[in-house]
Amino acid sequence: MRIKSIILVLLLAACAILLQAEDLRLDIVFSNDVHGGIDRAAATFINPEFPPMLGGGGVAASLINQIRTYSNGKSRDNILVDAGDFFQGHPIGTVTKGKAIIDYMNQVRYDVMTIGNHDYDMGETTLLEAISKANFPILASNIVKRSTGLPPEYVRPYVILEKMGLRIAIIGFTTTDTEKMSFPDNIKDVDFTDEKEALNKYIPIVRNQEKADIVIVLGHAGLPYDPEATYASRYDNSGKSLLENRYASWGWDSQELAHEVPGIDLIIGGHMHKGFAQPWIDPITHTMAIQGYAYGSNLGWFTLLIDPKTKTVSGYETPAIREGMLITLFEDEFVPDREISESIAAQQAIAEKGMDEIVGTAGVYLSRVNVDAQSLMGNTIVDAMRAEVNADFAFMNLGGVRSDIKSGPVTYRQIFDVMPFDNQIVTFRCTGEFLRRIIETRVEGSRHGMVVSGCKLVYSKKRKNFDRVTSLSIGGQPWDPNKIYNCATTDFLMQGNAGLTLLTQVPEDQITYHMINLRDGIVSYFRKNSPIRTKIDDRWKRDDNASPTAEMLKTVQ
Repeated sequence: MRIKSIILVLLLAACAILLQAEDLRLDIVFSNDVHGGIDRAAATFINPEFPPMLGGGGVAASLINQIRTYSNGKSRDNILVDAGDFFQGHPIGTVTKGKAIIDYMNQVRYDVMTIGNHDYDMGETTLLEAISKANFPILASNIVKRSTGLPPEYVRPYVILEKMGLRIAIIGFTTTDTEKMSFPDNIKDVDFTDEKEALNKYIPIVRNQEKADIVIVLGHAGLPYDPEATYASRYDNSGKSLLENRYASWGWDSQELAHEVPGIDLIIGGHMHKGFAQPWIDPITHTMAIQGYAYGSNLGWFTLLIDPKTKTVSGYETPAIREGMLITLFEDEFVPDREISESIAAQQAIAEKGMDEIVGTAGVYLSRVNVDAQSLMGNTIVDAMRAEVNADFAFMNLGGVRSDIKSGPVTYRQIFDVMPFDNQIVTFRCTGEFLRRIIETRVEGSRHGMVVSGCKLVYSKKRKNFDRVTSLSIGGQPWDPNKIYNCATTDFLMQGNAGLTLLTQVPEDQITYHMINLRDGIVSYFRKNSPIRTKIDDRWKRDDNASPTAEMLKTVQ
């Protein structure tokens, strides 16, 4: 009897050791770049003609609730986070100025969120009105008030969460791209400090003073589209930088921060609208970086494995083989949460009143996929802009085109999806010399051009910067450096965004603010010119063997 008791005690002790040694599991459920996409939507990116339906916030809520059932608070727990750009893009977000999205995030009980650059699209006051309703903290370690140099009242640099006996620090940041992608008036009272410097400041604080076991960075910045190739171009096998005097003129991305900032276990990012099924892991620091796609099409689910003795990360798990950590929110694969779905639908009905009115037809599928710097959708937008204000030349940034329009009847809703931001049409008068400088700025270095209307041009990447345009005509006539042209663009670009800082040099008396929303200009174009049969034409062409015409040999000062 005594021997059996001893054996039983030994077996129980062995089981206890095994259980004690088992990794703790932290389920990290994450979203990024939702852009108001909590409503049901057609997944046209899968099949433009017969798209499956995405269930939006109702389906996401069901999945979140299911994941939470796996938590016991002792060996497994969870957090729900968002990496910014939460409301601008879908009507329910834009029309309610973000309040409907915060209501939803409260309902599904988000733990934390950081701020994205588009969250300032309606100004700091509007953002504050929305996030003041949040039942969770808003994080940003690198946003400070201009007047004090301190964080504004609506953000905090980090939080400490207690989970499974662990102290988990989450530090937030917002990309410094925000300064170059927002209207100055919208961010006039805030500065966006260097992301790398902010993290280097707060990581020692959470590690040493707050005694954090795990450090997670929640940042509105993302991985490069090809992480492996980009890493190889940045660092050698020992991790030493191959780039001299790297200057973060467009902010630090997640890969650079993972490599160059010590003490981070995981970076949850966004901003790029590019999702990855598996984490990218820095080969030197072993910091992991993850991110999802955009517009509420998917929800991320990533499980950190944590050694209970050392309280350090020991690995990770993803829930699916094919999709990895990114779960597409197909309506036919998940049963939507009824209460949340009904709440979203009620607010959506108010926000989208009148949006299904047919305003014209598309004679071809208007894709936003670029061929060099042309796309059928992009060309249509700038043609509409030029026609609306009778300009000689019109242009916009490549990233301003947000959706496709399939052939057939076109509704206001579809045009809203193409142009969800409230950009206004602006015209300005300038010399041909200045107009050429605008174009040259967009083909300088690694830049890839812009969407244009009213011209025919050829450029060569083999020529030196600011001498790359080899042929240019405006309105069917050869370019004249001394002629005054009437140019149309958006107020967003007129403020010097997307690298076009030279536009801030245009005198105010040469600028006309038409107070016409570009979206409404596109609607007008469809009403007057349907069916729309835009083509890829000779308005923009790259030819690295091209020689300059006589006009182009004239010096641009």
